[in-house]
Amino acid sequence: MSDIEEAIIRAHHAEWVRVVASLTRRFGDLDLAEEAAAEAFAAAVERWPDDGVPPNPGAWLTTTANRKAIDRIRRESKRDGKHKEARVLYDHDPPEPFGAIDDDRLRLIFTCCHPALGIQARVALTLRMIAGLTVPEIARAFLVAETAMEQRITRAKAKIKAARIPYRVPSAEDLPARVSGVLAVLYLVFNEGYLATGPDTDPVRPGLTAEAIRLTRLIRGLLPDDGEVAGLLALMLLTEARRTARVSTDGELVTLAEQDRGAWDAVLIAEGHRLVRQRLAAAAAGSAPGRYQILAAINAVHTSARDVRDTDWTQVLALYDQLVALDPSPIIALNRAVAVAELDGPQVALAAVDHLEDQLADYHAYHATRADLLRRLGHSHESRAAYDKAINLAGNTAEIAYLTRRRDQLR
Repeated sequence: MSDIEEAIIRAHHAEWVRVVASLTRRFGDLDLAEEAAAEAFAAAVERWPDDGVPPNPGAWLTTTANRKAIDRIRRESKRDGKHKEARVLYDHDPPEPFGAIDDDRLRLIFTCCHPALGIQARVALTLRMIAGLTVPEIARAFLVAETAMEQRITRAKAKIKAARIPYRVPSAEDLPARVSGVLAVLYLVFNEGYLATGPDTDPVRPGLTAEAIRLTRLIRGLLPDDGEVAGLLALMLLTEARRTARVSTDGELVTLAEQDRGAWDAVLIAEGHRLVRQRLAAAAAGSAPGRYQILAAINAVHTSARDVRDTDWTQVLALYDQLVALDPSPIIALNRAVAVAELDGPQVALAAVDHLEDQLADYHAYHATRADLLRRLGHSHESRAAYDKAINLAGNTAEIAYLTRRRDQLR
């Protein structure tokens, strides 16, 4: 890779969000901002090899992107109003105020999570355009087909244009109405980093988990009394604390029961436990916990046990019962069945898992869970078939390696 190529890649990582955010604030159109930014980076690819990297690559990209946006507006007669506004703003406009949020990326996520959009469309659109996840990654997170997710994102963009939903920088008063969508975005970004869903990336993507935690910390500063913000931060910290023990040196997934607990990050665990205790105290005072708070409490139980045999499965199951009441999703029910297996045995858990087949037939973790329960019951032939299905559906290379080994250990 040449020095010029490396400079362009560095500029893309460092400047993409800032350029898109700047253009979105100026023109009020995220599609236009993204297209103009893409053209600016394309121009950099074309011109920098001949002209050299400019002294200030970010300023060059911003200026070029602004000019590309103006050119696009001029070519579209239906945007005369924006054209006039852009001509007035282009040379002399002062920067718009940041509102309540100083961070470019977080501000743009809040801007895109407009409450006029449905929560799923809001989250999917933001994951694609701001968080940088691909359509296949987003589709896997939502357990839907790629074509269905592409259509969902397209419809969300169309609704924004048809309803003329403004991309206005959110004020402090806007944040509570938008925070649920923002938390959903950050949770899915974190999950993609903690254990990637596709085969074309590393099994673990620390850059995504670190960014999700960073942005959630910023939201905690903006909304210190929001229990779900604290819950999500605690959940991320307690999960991130186990990351280095999650994949072996030969690239195989290491399950919670087999992990070296001495390798867990004690500082992150302590911070996560402290947040959980604070939320439990608030719940005792009458503030009902939300989804992320309960998930954090479940993780606190796991990270409190010095050995897997010390896990308080009764408490884990009780917390899952609370969670099912809030979020009766099939994935929550699947995770609850794992706790049921520890308390009531694999046969009872298998019956609960089999009820989820219609909803989770294309989800690899469903078949992996069935395979493990069948293995524990001594049903090797059925377990092997379930492992085969899980392996075919899994995308993460570390998971595939683990599932393959477990399958091959069957008699």
